Amino acid sequence: MKLSSVVDRLDEELRTADYADLDASANGLQIGPDEAEIDRVAVAVDGVRETVDRAVEADADLLVVHHGMSWGGFDRLTGRTYERIAPLIENDLALYVSHLPLDGHQELGNAAGVADLLELEDRAPFGELGPEYIGQRGAAADPYTPDELRDRFEARLDTGGRPVQLLDFGPDEIEDVAIVTGSGADWLDEAVEAGADALVTGEGKQQVYHEAQEAGITVVLGGHYATETFGVRSLGDLLEEWGLETTFLDVPTGL
Repeated sequence: MKLSSVVDRLDEELRTADYADLDASANGLQIGPDEAEIDRVAVAVDGVRETVDRAVEADADLLVVHHGMSWGGFDRLTGRTYERIAPLIENDLALYVSHLPLDGHQELGNAAGVADLLELEDRAPFGELGPEYIGQRGAAADPYTPDELRDRFEARLDTGGRPVQLLDFGPDEIEDVAIVTGSGADWLDEAVEAGADALVTGEGKQQVYHEAQEAGITVVLGGHYATETFGVRSLGDLLEEWGLETTFLDVPTGL
């Protein structure tokens, strides 16, 4: 399949253009020729030297990631930036990035994957960012206790050996769950206003402890990396359906 065709189909599925004014990430094709033939695709959370090297070892033609290399452009291609980009060009490996568009996709996105893990029902978009959403909200068929919610994550997420953090300040039974993966603590107030019993995200900030305690809501911190593996895995499945050979490169950070 032509690279331009893969890019166009991904951009359409992920509504990349709709997030152009909302995201610091240069979503879409970040590095690559105008035309190339794509047979093998590697997917990963982070576009870094390790995933690039492993994609090259896998003989991939395209690397699809959630966190790319360009966040507002490059001033200079030197040092660590050069060391990341050079192997892509030297090995004819294209780089496609989907940051907030992949967070916001209600079927393939990261929050959607977490909602699947929790078996949530009656789902709706959550996590407003301008006119778009970057998360999801839903109801548990059988309410979780806070410990059960944490244990489900610890059993099913690759957290790099680090425990899932639980800020148990909400009700004893958790039914309504709001999700913004990665660094989603800034949506705590929206979760409270929506009547959620818990906010699930990746990592927290110092103030989220006190804000959650004062608001009476539980917060689950599953790890930035761990909560954002779902989207690229789903894209890998989609690319397989399009006839491309794909592989997931797992490089957990424990963060």
